[in-house]
Amino acid sequence: MIEVRDLGVSRGAVPVLEAVGFCLAAGEALVLRGPNGIGKTTLLRTLAGLQPPLRGEIIGDREQIAYAAHADGLKLTLSVEENLWFWARVFGSEDIAPVLSAFNLVGLRTRPAGSLSAGQKRRLSLARLMVTGRRIWILDEPTVSLDTASVQLFASAVVAHLSAGGAAIMATHIDLGIDGRLLDLAPFKARLPALDFDDGGFL
Repeated sequence: MIEVRDLGVSRGAVPVLEAVGFCLAAGEALVLRGPNGIGKTTLLRTLAGLQPPLRGEIIGDREQIAYAAHADGLKLTLSVEENLWFWARVFGSEDIAPVLSAFNLVGLRTRPAGSLSAGQKRRLSLARLMVTGRRIWILDEPTVSLDTASVQLFASAVVAHLSAGGAAIMATHIDLGIDGRLLDLAPFKARLPALDFDDGGFL
């Protein structure tokens, strides 16, 4: 579904990762690992098409990618179901009932998004993935603000997505209990070129 070859990415003008490569098939999940600042978010943004790579190739249908980042991206004056219907109409979905149920939002469906708790907003934000109909989910720390029960709801949604032939690439520090491959980004950390200057005048 997506193949990455010799990919280099930068944050600002500074290279952070180089020579990243992997291939992900339908039904597979890939979990990114590495210390804070290694470039997980930068890599995910590049895969999602939000910034250009420094080099390398990303092979796959970009129109099949749905990206969930740190921001919830909700319209706070709209209700829970109005937020979902907005995105459902954008992507051509015709039913939000299964989505409301999957993320335990049925009882909140008429509540304005602005009145929700941080965890409830996060559940609503993640629920939007299901109405996109897109097969590749790219997820950046998706469980932020979620309690244990909500993490399990999210994990179940990902498992169902994979079982239906979807794929997922995610950065998360939580073990979601999902069978998937781990990709440690530490070996791909970019090596900055040595500076070539003479500081003798300052000695």
